[in-house]
This record gives sequence, C-alpha cells and structure tokens, in this order.
Amino acid sequence: MSEFPVTVERDDGQDRGRYSARLAPGYEAEMTYRWVAPKIMSIDHTGVPPQFEGRGIALQLVKAAIADAREEGFTIIPRCPYVEVQFRRHPDWADLRAG
Repeated sequence: MSEFPVTVERDDGQDRGRYSARLAPGYEAEMTYRWVAPKIMSIDHTGVPPQFEGRGIALQLVKAAIADAREEGFTIIPRCPYVEVQFRRHPDWADLRAG
C-alpha cells in the first residue's frame, strides 16, 4: 500500500472535534472524537470515501492523533473499530491507550 499524501487538520471544540484531510474537490476523510475527561480523547469514527480507501489515509489521521497525544499528554480510548485495530498493530502506542 503506497501512502496517499494528505495534510491532516485538527478542529478541536470544547467537548468534541475531528481530524480531517481534503482529498479532492468534494471529498474529505475524517476521524471524529470527543473529550470524555480533561486528558482523555475517545475516537468514535473514522471515514474515508470509498474511492480513496486502501491508500493509508485513515492511518494518517490516527497517526496525527497519536502525535498530538504524545505532544499534549493525553490518552486515547479507541472506540472506532479501525482505531482499535491500529492500536493492536502498534504496541508502541500502548502507553497512550486509555480505558
């Protein structure tokens, strides 16, 4: 799988937010989350348009959250099945898992 280059942006609200990447006009990938405690992010959903699946875009969204967690000192509850799988595939992220 070759990685499709994207720029990931984070929009953080008071109790929820999302990571997103514009893929083409009218197409966007996103990963949504909510804050369940001051330093605990629950990632609930990851979505990539079907025509862009299999290009590593969802993983780039997850990696952006992992980088932010390391930098900002929060942990993640992977409620989204895709994010759960990625946590299992990356044992080096175990210290960032909450719940």
